[in-house]
Amino acid sequence: MLLLDLYAARGPLIMGVVNVTPDSFSDGGRHFGLEAGLEHAQQLIRDGADVLDIGGESTRPGAAPVTLEEEINRVVPLISALSSLTDIALSIDTFKPEVAEEAFKAGAQIWNDVSALSYSSESLEIAAKLNGDIVLMHMKGEPRTMQSNPWYEDVVGEVESYLLERAGAAIRAGVSKSRIWLDPGIGFGKNLDHNLDLIRATRRLSGNDFPLVMAASRKRFIAALEEREGAEPSQPDDRIGATVAVHLHAVAEGAKMVRVHDVAEMKQAMRLWRAISGAG
Repeated sequence: MLLLDLYAARGPLIMGVVNVTPDSFSDGGRHFGLEAGLEHAQQLIRDGADVLDIGGESTRPGAAPVTLEEEINRVVPLISALSSLTDIALSIDTFKPEVAEEAFKAGAQIWNDVSALSYSSESLEIAAKLNGDIVLMHMKGEPRTMQSNPWYEDVVGEVESYLLERAGAAIRAGVSKSRIWLDPGIGFGKNLDHNLDLIRATRRLSGNDFPLVMAASRKRFIAALEEREGAEPSQPDDRIGATVAVHLHAVAEGAKMVRVHDVAEMKQAMRLWRAISGAG
């Protein structure tokens, strides 16, 4: 099923995050390993996730790289186990085309790529061959250095232009337009004001004939705003309220999917938003 078909049936989608890494910024490795990852994934399904996004390499600022073999060993057994237990849509969060290929063999149907298919010369061709949904994300630089004084003349215009260029490249390579989703990359090579500008521009970014994903869950810019306003900066686990606020704004402004760690809270908020707004 196309993600757009799922959206048409359910309205704004909730993508639950499953990090099977020992160094995730959000959960500190609590779900590292097959057993812990499977337990967490099943809980997110019970909480109401429409999609699960499974990642085996942290992309937090300063994150160390992971070998291809290690990343595959982290994600493929979990995807295989989930695909035999549930029919929920499964996404592989990776920029390596080889990992995406192995994940699709195991049952993934979505490739969520922080490099927007630019990491490898083979990424575009493999994306077309896999024939799944593709999430193209904007990232300035690479994870280890992306937060070292990021600078833009026009962050919204530059991010929008980049994403449309990458979508065009994917279409020329053979990816179906109906399978392409865009993500402005909140927290990936952006400072606080850049992130706020992009969130404010959700309606503009979602009006480009490609569905938009908003993924601001628990991110550091929330603590940066608290610091700016003289409050004690929160830790990732304490950013749920702000996460829900960003994503409710995003769906009200046209985003078709939100990527979050706290699915139960997002589901509850989305249910009430639908009732109030008449969104269905």
